[in-house]
Amino acid sequence: MVGFKKVPTKGVFLTFFISVIMILLVYIDFATDESLPEEQIQSFDSFEEPLLEVTSYEIHEVMNGENLSIIFEDFKVPLNTAYRIFRLDKENLLSQIRPGDSMKFSYLGENITSIEIFKDNLNSLLIDISNEIKIKKVKKDVELIQSYKSGVIKSSFYEAALMADIPDSIIMDFAYIFGWDIDFVFDIREGDSFYVVYETPYSDGAAVKNGDIILAKFINNGKTYSANRFFVNENKKEFFDNEGNNLQKAFLRAPLDFAYISSHFNPNRMHPVLHKIRAHNGVDYAASTGSPVRTTGNGTVYYAGRRNGCGNEIVIKHSNDYSTRYCHLSKFKENLKKGKKVIQGETIGYVGSTGLATGPHLHYEFKIGNKHVDPVKLELPSAEPISKKFKSDFDTLLNDNKLMLSKLESLNPIKNE
Repeated sequence: MVGFKKVPTKGVFLTFFISVIMILLVYIDFATDESLPEEQIQSFDSFEEPLLEVTSYEIHEVMNGENLSIIFEDFKVPLNTAYRIFRLDKENLLSQIRPGDSMKFSYLGENITSIEIFKDNLNSLLIDISNEIKIKKVKKDVELIQSYKSGVIKSSFYEAALMADIPDSIIMDFAYIFGWDIDFVFDIREGDSFYVVYETPYSDGAAVKNGDIILAKFINNGKTYSANRFFVNENKKEFFDNEGNNLQKAFLRAPLDFAYISSHFNPNRMHPVLHKIRAHNGVDYAASTGSPVRTTGNGTVYYAGRRNGCGNEIVIKHSNDYSTRYCHLSKFKENLKKGKKVIQGETIGYVGSTGLATGPHLHYEFKIGNKHVDPVKLELPSAEPISKKFKSDFDTLLNDNKLMLSKLESLNPIKNE
């Protein structure tokens, strides 16, 4: 029979006693425990100092078919504000808004403060809405900056002018001013030199218009040509040489800028297409298709259409029984038709190869009465010289120009490399 071992009484009492002590210690710890202090968090409905409202703006370009009422609505101009703006426009300035005009809408926060309508680089219309609504014209201040450039021709005037860092508009004006005396393709020689002083209007550090030539000098094949700008009235300028002769002639020397003569006036020329002797009663200027063709003198369109080997053709009647003819055009200037008045230098058509032509070029003829003459060798009549009433003012201008050009040439000697 299996026996049971007797449990020691002292061990049981010792275990019980230790357990009671542990329970008492845990109870005393809970009773004397202090909770951690609570963190107080306060919230406020608003800040003591309000946030500043942000200024901003939006730019809009007026499109075809848009009107101000629609634009104002798109840019959150309140209806009552728009009504007050239209009511205050006593001079009907807002009716002059055109497609392409830019508009600047300025805001403070979500509230519109002004509307500026830019008409060009200098002029704008400002509608102030910040306090009392006001409409006024704004014109920027303009500063005229003078520039001096010079150069020597190696191959062409145009290339040399570009190398001299002359703007395209000044290059064209230079060629136009001297274009009555010089064909800038046929007459140019290597080593020819040029000098030009021009002024450019600037506003806010940017050019707002093309520059305008003040004076220029061109030395062509050893002969010096000079041009001095002179205002004969507030709105009309002309260019005169150092003797007071008007540089403008009744006709330009050539109907194209910077083309070259591919065939001269020749009454016994072999026709390149027909391969037989046929008089070449004009001058052919080779140029790329689409190059603008200008009328060489004031006159009236006598014919504009297509006929015979000339292809698309324009005939201009001028005073003193002069006429000019322009052939092989790719197209005519828009709205050009018989009876239309044209002025010297105006674009009338564009180079092409219509009719009997082996490639794009312009055939140009000059007639006095019924007789064809060589336009390259023709002595062109001049316009009126400086009038006696302006002679003293012109002489003062001329002396100032000579002194200025002399100083500029000494400070910036031309480099003939």
